Amino acid sequence: MNICCIGAGYVGGPTMAMIASRCPDIQVNVVDINEERIAAWNSEELPIFEPGLNKIVQDARGKNLHFHTEVETAIRAADIIFVCVGTPTKAGGIGAGKAADLRYIELAARTIAKVSEGPKIIVEKSTIPVRTAEALRTILAANSENGHFQVLSNPEFLAEGTAMADLDNPDRILIGGEPTPEGQAAVESLVNVYNHWVPREKIITTNLWSSELSKLVANAFLAQRISSINSISALCEATGADVDEVANAIGTDSRIGTKFLKASVGFGGSCFQKDVLNLSYLCEHFGLPKVAAYWKQVIEMNDWQKSRFTKNIVSTLFKTVTGKRIALLGWAFKKDTNDTRESAAIYVCRDLLLEEATVAVYDPKVDPEQMKRDLLYTGLPENLLENLEVCDSAKAASDQAHGTAVLTEWDDFKTLDWKAIHESMFKPAFLFDGRNLLDHSALSDIGFNVYAIGKGDAES
Repeated sequence: MNICCIGAGYVGGPTMAMIASRCPDIQVNVVDINEERIAAWNSEELPIFEPGLNKIVQDARGKNLHFHTEVETAIRAADIIFVCVGTPTKAGGIGAGKAADLRYIELAARTIAKVSEGPKIIVEKSTIPVRTAEALRTILAANSENGHFQVLSNPEFLAEGTAMADLDNPDRILIGGEPTPEGQAAVESLVNVYNHWVPREKIITTNLWSSELSKLVANAFLAQRISSINSISALCEATGADVDEVANAIGTDSRIGTKFLKASVGFGGSCFQKDVLNLSYLCEHFGLPKVAAYWKQVIEMNDWQKSRFTKNIVSTLFKTVTGKRIALLGWAFKKDTNDTRESAAIYVCRDLLLEEATVAVYDPKVDPEQMKRDLLYTGLPENLLENLEVCDSAKAASDQAHGTAVLTEWDDFKTLDWKAIHESMFKPAFLFDGRNLLDHSALSDIGFNVYAIGKGDAES
């Protein structure tokens, strides 16, 4: 069997590396028109940081795992074609700010149709709206004379930072297909790929529409839990309760559970916000305004939590940060990844720069140029980047700072020399823990004035 994956990003690269690793009898070609990205996949410095990924790529690359830009050649040779291209939120036009931009999906479909001969199984791996498969089938049929296509939905449920472990031992594999003999045969072909290492009972098969919708709903439910506990964190600060104690108390209820009940400065990443907005837009499209408003509130609460955190920094620092140095520790949206998409740190930094603060940032994995691109993407005036300093250590970022904020839960931050950091800061030295990562009692003993999300003794 020969597999082609269109798109060498956060989904396509790791997923295909795992398939190649677990299926040595299958040739896997990952193709992308971005030559720089493909060059990185063929180098010692992969474009994605993910624990365990480098070894798997190194072991399989050049054997049955190949990265290149010959898109049409790979499509022609493939039995199964995974579509792993980006589906960002539309920036303009109908549905701007909510609907998914499917231009890259459509482009992939037209390319597949143009060069395909014989039967192909097309697998939707990108996160897409319900009934996108119908559009794919229409495009494929209208643009191919010799191709015979079956379209499947196989959404990814990876958590960045643990993606390789999630791929190696997934909670489930979801595959949706048409209820026809040809459709079910295509489903079984993909089931057989995953069944090389995933037990059959973990592979769920559904119709196309259920599979497409399940991805959006899964991310919406996870985002909803985070926004729910973050809303309670504000109440905890106002009443003197401790959000971690509340989360632990409710999490022991088996009907609720403990996962995704960690209060923080807010969620980020490529999926949660995009998928919740897409779900809300779909509900509007199908005449369900109350349902749409319900899910939109999840995003509004997340935005409010980031804004609330920034306002607390300004308020605590005597109601002004103009000309003051603020250290931000962490830029990635979560630990163990270099992905910065929708990271809370971007918006906290932007708002502090707009308040005319000098912001010093340290992150162990994120490229400084990426930080600048992230800020400009938010609409920050370019001249304000003059007040951004990217440092090579947490100590350097905090030197002569009025306040230090932890925005990514990197494990290394727990073991920093906080006493030395305190000594290097202006007094009183304020520490804002946006992830409730640190030992607040020990930090207070050192001399820090500590603000922690959802703690009753914090300033609100």
